[in-house]
Amino acid sequence: MTTTTEFRKWISISAGLCAMLAAGCNSGPRGTYSDTPGSTVLDLKSGGKANLTYMGDVADCTYTTSGKQLTLNCPGTAGTLVFTIHDNDTLTGPPGSFIPALRKQK
Repeated sequence: MTTTTEFRKWISISAGLCAMLAAGCNSGPRGTYSDTPGSTVLDLKSGGKANLTYMGDVADCTYTTSGKQLTLNCPGTAGTLVFTIHDNDTLTGPPGSFIPALRKQK
């Protein structure tokens, strides 16, 4: 039979594990984002790695998130791009950039 103290300890440990799992799941956007025609695709992977595909050319990039911003660092002419993260599963690129709004793909 479990004592009340053991039960409370088990509940406390379970709640802590659930909180850690939830925090890991909400550490920023993940998955594939693209524009409507599919000419621009951003694939956000775990570990801060990403692929940016534009008109068929693929760049291996890295990214970080902070608040409502995602900073993408790519080699070459793409350079550093700062996206705004929206609650409706979209990302918008810097004003005046060639990047259209990107929507998360299901």
